[in-house]
Amino acid sequence: MPLLTRIRGPRDLDRLSLEQLDQLAEEIRTFLVEAVSKTGGHLGPNLGVVELTIALHRVFDSPNDKVLWDTGHQSYVHKLLTGRQDFSKLKMKGGLSGYPSQAESEHDVIENSHASTVLGWADGLAKANQLRKRGDHVVAVIGDGALTGGMAWEALNNIADAKDRPLVIVVNDNERSYAPTIGGLANHLATLRTTEGYERFLARTKEVLERTPVVGKPLFDTLHGAKKGFKDFIAPQGMFEDLGLKYVGPIDGHDIEALESALARAKRFGGPVIVHCLTEKGRGYQPALQDEADRFHAVGKIHPDTGLPIASSGADWTSVFGEEMVKLGMERKDIVAITAAMLQPVGLDKFAKAFPERVFDVGIAEQHGAVSAAGLATGGLHPVFAVYATFLNRAFDQVLMDVALHKCGVTFVLDRAGITGTDGASHNGMWDMSILQVVPGLRLAAPRDADQVRAQLREAVEVKDAPTVVRFSKGAVGPAVPAVGRIGGMDVLREPGTDAPDVLLVSVGALAPMCLEIADLLDKQGISTTVVDPRWVKPVDEVMAPLAEQHRVVVTVEDNSRVGGVGSAVAQALRDAGVDVPLRDFGIPPRFLDHASRAEVMAEIGLTAPDIARQVTGLVSKLDGRFEQVDSVEPARD
Repeated sequence: MPLLTRIRGPRDLDRLSLEQLDQLAEEIRTFLVEAVSKTGGHLGPNLGVVELTIALHRVFDSPNDKVLWDTGHQSYVHKLLTGRQDFSKLKMKGGLSGYPSQAESEHDVIENSHASTVLGWADGLAKANQLRKRGDHVVAVIGDGALTGGMAWEALNNIADAKDRPLVIVVNDNERSYAPTIGGLANHLATLRTTEGYERFLARTKEVLERTPVVGKPLFDTLHGAKKGFKDFIAPQGMFEDLGLKYVGPIDGHDIEALESALARAKRFGGPVIVHCLTEKGRGYQPALQDEADRFHAVGKIHPDTGLPIASSGADWTSVFGEEMVKLGMERKDIVAITAAMLQPVGLDKFAKAFPERVFDVGIAEQHGAVSAAGLATGGLHPVFAVYATFLNRAFDQVLMDVALHKCGVTFVLDRAGITGTDGASHNGMWDMSILQVVPGLRLAAPRDADQVRAQLREAVEVKDAPTVVRFSKGAVGPAVPAVGRIGGMDVLREPGTDAPDVLLVSVGALAPMCLEIADLLDKQGISTTVVDPRWVKPVDEVMAPLAEQHRVVVTVEDNSRVGGVGSAVAQALRDAGVDVPLRDFGIPPRFLDHASRAEVMAEIGLTAPDIARQVTGLVSKLDGRFEQVDSVEPARD
């Protein structure tokens, strides 16, 4: 019987020998490759932390001891060792989350899947333990990539302030976040990797000097007493110890015995300790190791033997943006690009290859990236900061007070906007069009297709005196949705065919095909509809109010929270213009959405063409004075 099938909880590891633990590690790697290749998921990071996770659960007693993961995408092994071995629906509706999940297990403490936050959590939990006089241990696992985030260092500064507060920080150092980790911290960790450890050097020095008559012992004591400068010369872990943090390492992150020894020492120390572990992302799986871009950080469905994708979904939104950036870079030397440790995921890899000196990877530091962009703009360049929509939330203050207040021409490109689905609550880009509404002067574009991504990106980088935002969806981009006319700055996607139309349907971004389907369904109910795409949803086009006045009902449909979103902005614009037309806004309800496919999530929240058409039909019927039951509105069938 495979060892893995015998593991139902962490304490089942206690009875295994070191040889069996090594066998278990190999079984886990085989399981991960076979399982994740069928569903997609974060493969490379989990292959790299197999031995580390085993050692953590051998030394610490979860769930009494709190083991926290930053950012959580490397928690698959943790799930296996805590009794969750059905990966058949990983990241699918009803299956395991791709991150820690309190709903799944008492061993999952936090669900954070935004980087650099775990040390803040650990600091708070350790303080709670101290105040409540509990003997539980707190262990925070953070990658070297996440340590590039400023929040991590803010937390370290507080953690180091309490020398008697137990807290173990495990630095999982694989030289990568998505791509190779960059910056001064990365260089420092590289020095630690390649410098012989101080304690081993000092032990050999002691052995030699103690054999030296008369002067040997006093000389050793002098050197040991002056170890601050000496240690920095031999092994420059002093950066951590300058903060008051005990440093252990570097440790081979694939040697279970060495890991257990280091973690046990840290556990006994009684204060904050950093355990520096060297791991290999993608370990044990040759296709991942050969992938220089990101070591199979996240994969779709792949052939387990070759690592090749099973199917291609065609051109996606990200690649359309990436290709247009290269063209812009050729035309304009002032165009520069910024990424927060995600060069390839946000589509800037081709731009970086063409213009390496014009790309700036700031690490996992969106706040710094936004301020740096303001500086670049003030210096005469036009920065394009490409970031996932959900991650821009972290830089809101900088967008507001540094970029917008100073009227800097910075373009933010938001990838994976709207419902992304399978990565769960933390990765849905459902807040950007709400939080950005309050930023004075900011202009926000929501392209409906690939042609509009290209066109609106070009329009955005022409703006020199205000921040601009271009947001688009995740995954494959559909066919072009042509306009049949233009009113003001808005594209008309469908004309009503009557001089007295019923509904003005405001379609936002990638939902244009669905909005056209809604109009078709309404037409079958005898309801005439004009469909417009505002293109730029902030500010609201000045022709929106007079156009709305020509209709009986206004309906907005957006892939964003209903609270404070485009619908709210349009409603306010109508009120300000004195246009008293009923408005119904459709979007994402203000709640965190469970992981599932995009289509499943949209069906669950009623953001589908039949659901919306049914409700609009009911609204128009009430205006007509017809209160009888409205027939079900379903899509036409062939």
